[in-house]
Amino acid sequence: MGKRIIQQRRGKGGHVYKTREEAGKFNPRYLANMEGEFECVKLMSSVGHSVPIAKFINKDGKMFENFAVNLLYVGQKIVVGGKNNGDIARLGDLKNGTEVFNIEHNLNDGGKFVRTGGNFATVTTREGDFVKVMMPSKEVKKFKINCRATIGRAAGDGRIDKPILKAGKKFHIMKMKSKLWPRTSPVKMNAIDHPFGSGRGKRIKSKIAKRNAPAGKKVGFIRPRRTGRKKR
Repeated sequence: MGKRIIQQRRGKGGHVYKTREEAGKFNPRYLANMEGEFECVKLMSSVGHSVPIAKFINKDGKMFENFAVNLLYVGQKIVVGGKNNGDIARLGDLKNGTEVFNIEHNLNDGGKFVRTGGNFATVTTREGDFVKVMMPSKEVKKFKINCRATIGRAAGDGRIDKPILKAGKKFHIMKMKSKLWPRTSPVKMNAIDHPFGSGRGKRIKSKIAKRNAPAGKKVGFIRPRRTGRKKR
């Protein structure tokens, strides 16, 4: 009798594929109404993030947590609407070539893009009510001019320079963030364990799964927008 494939087991939930409580301890995001000057009062490490978390407070006692910019220190002051390293500003107010991270997708959503250690995006051009930003993948995305971002590069660069010498350490890193590891190639499995499995047909073509396919068959490309080789 076959086993449930990995997609089914993860989708069902349970303690094996559950994100640990410590991973959601912090919630770095911008406040809906922010203005003035804030001071960094604490730097914290989060097991669920690759960037250190900084706690900021202003003179009125308003507090929020954000990802730390590179070279941030306790006692440093940032300005909402400023133009210096670590300041929070609207994309429409920044010059071309400015490096930013933790970019909002929509106004007041707190930040959704470029939130990993050492990463940054670059403001390129402004077109009407939109700003073009080159992402770390070199893809250019459009954002509304009112979306906010933090100026500079995210802290935590070089975190992957030190090699992980033991498989056990890698296991615990991935376990804490509920990542799928180790990943086994489907064509290496038995036929009862995966639709791609068996010793025959190792040179398989891309499989396209329908959107309404059952969980055990929803593997490969799920309702792709396009298929085939791109024509230049």
